[in-house]
Amino acid sequence: MALGGKAGWLAATLVALLLIGEPALAAGCGNDAAGFEAWKRQFTQEAAARGVGRRALDALQGTRYASKTIAADRGQKSFKLSLASFMQKRGANAIVSRGKGMKKKYASLFANIEQRYGVPSGPLIAIWGMETGFGGFLGNQNILSAVATLAYDCRRSEFFTGHLYGALAMIDRGMMSPDAIGAAHGELGQTQFLPGNALKFAVDGDRDGRIDMIRSAADALASTANFLRAHGWRPGAGYQPGQPNFRAIEGWNAASVYQQAIAIIARDIDG
Repeated sequence: MALGGKAGWLAATLVALLLIGEPALAAGCGNDAAGFEAWKRQFTQEAAARGVGRRALDALQGTRYASKTIAADRGQKSFKLSLASFMQKRGANAIVSRGKGMKKKYASLFANIEQRYGVPSGPLIAIWGMETGFGGFLGNQNILSAVATLAYDCRRSEFFTGHLYGALAMIDRGMMSPDAIGAAHGELGQTQFLPGNALKFAVDGDRDGRIDMIRSAADALASTANFLRAHGWRPGAGYQPGQPNFRAIEGWNAASVYQQAIAIIARDIDG
């Protein structure tokens, strides 16, 4: 999912405002592991003062500086590729081939999602395949440690502070385990939501009474449709570049090649 852009920043900031009343930026940032523990102590005090619960605070105290997350954040090279190279690197043809099978296998689910949110199966399947290989690989980093590290890191502290508060709220509400594993930037679930966006847009897609973005494909896909609808998706309108719904896809990810790839893969799946 998007790691930048106006839509992602607004969502993260809104979460922070709702939870704490103002951006929580008093804890000083740092550029290496040396100051992380001191920052964590200060941030924990601030979070407690703003109403974050004990379960989440204990989880925050258990986080570690995520060196692999920092390395990944500094080395995002694939988004600098040409569209053709990016699609080859991400296995677009394989996603389309398998995605068509997923469309048939989960036809009833996708029909229900489209009826409720107006989003057809193609874009959802393209995102699902691009993000995690249809749930095959959700990441290998502790989500809370990754987001806490990025909230501490000076490069994008403001942006990730909102997502850290989102992750803490999800833990408090039982929507995420403190031990949950996700991608390098703390993206979680089968379509890789950043925590602040997951808190805001997650829905119970399989209607089992709880939201599980990690284990439930239905929850993840319905939540993705809910995100796209909230970012201006218009039922029945086109989603290729220049068409009305491409703007919603732009809200999902800030990288131009990623946006175009989703649109192309979705078109080939929808047929």
